[in-house]
Amino acid sequence: MLTEGSAKHSQQTLTIRLGLLSLSHFLLRQRIQRVQPTYLIFGGHVEVHKYRYLYFMVLFTVYILILCSNSTIVYLIWKHRDLHEPMYIFIAALLLNSVLYSTNIYPKLLIDFLSEQQIISYQACLVQFYMFYALGGSEFLLLAAMSYDRYVSICKPLQYPTIMTKRTISVFLALSWLVPACEVGGTATLTANQKLCGFTLKVIFCNNSIYKLHCVPSRAIYIYGLFILLNVAYVPMIFILFTYAKIFVIAYRSSKEVRTKAAETCLPHLLVLINFSLLCTYDVILMRLESDIPKIAQLVMTLQLILYHPLFNPIIYGLKMKEISKHLKRLLHLDKKN
Repeated sequence: MLTEGSAKHSQQTLTIRLGLLSLSHFLLRQRIQRVQPTYLIFGGHVEVHKYRYLYFMVLFTVYILILCSNSTIVYLIWKHRDLHEPMYIFIAALLLNSVLYSTNIYPKLLIDFLSEQQIISYQACLVQFYMFYALGGSEFLLLAAMSYDRYVSICKPLQYPTIMTKRTISVFLALSWLVPACEVGGTATLTANQKLCGFTLKVIFCNNSIYKLHCVPSRAIYIYGLFILLNVAYVPMIFILFTYAKIFVIAYRSSKEVRTKAAETCLPHLLVLINFSLLCTYDVILMRLESDIPKIAQLVMTLQLILYHPLFNPIIYGLKMKEISKHLKRLLHLDKKN
């Protein structure tokens, strides 16, 4: 009996020790996972090992063009006093936003083309995701501020100096960057707390495709995402369209001079709005149809999000805005002369 009891006691002790060992191993593994970063793979590249240098040279050239074209217009607005008006200040802010938007994506993309593996840490992916949507939201709010500026200028010209003061401009600029930054920050925080069951993104940079890696779809993220979409995209877009409709109605009833002013200053803003809205629609379509379209078509659609818009803005404002175009021609003429 004593021998049997001792055997049972030894067996229980061994079971407890094995349980404690398993628990320690599990806790150690969890601690290592917290310390070591989780890496995600970009799976949206097409034959990157074969065409890496071609991809690199094309996108590097585009990135330099984006930096130079946007910076040139910003420099002209900063340098010339006759461009120190609310409309041009908002244009400079919009172009600066395009530079930040591109810089969030292009450097990492260029590094990936020259790397053996196209990977990114989960934390860095969340930062890129955050910047991508925060700066995208700022674009809509800056365009809304510009539409209000045009409305006051054309429909209430006598009150324009008292309404569009330096304080008003500063408030509009601050809200255009802070509101999306705070709201998208909430989404990024919720996303960071989700458990991942997948580690391959079917894109070439971090966007809302990151949601497809979650083990369980979050209803809170979905509802909050809709709130942000309404708040920083749809509401500003409706406000812009309503404002420009009112401007064109008033301009149509006014003199030819007013109609010309409305067309010259409002048309570039509308073209930029339409272009950016279409690209944002692309982003939503890519999220919904990610698994239903060929990889090459998906890559082409993704590249449109980062190629066209940052180059489109300086071309439109440089060519269509009369005062900016005048100073740009003078700058190019001086460069040729020298």
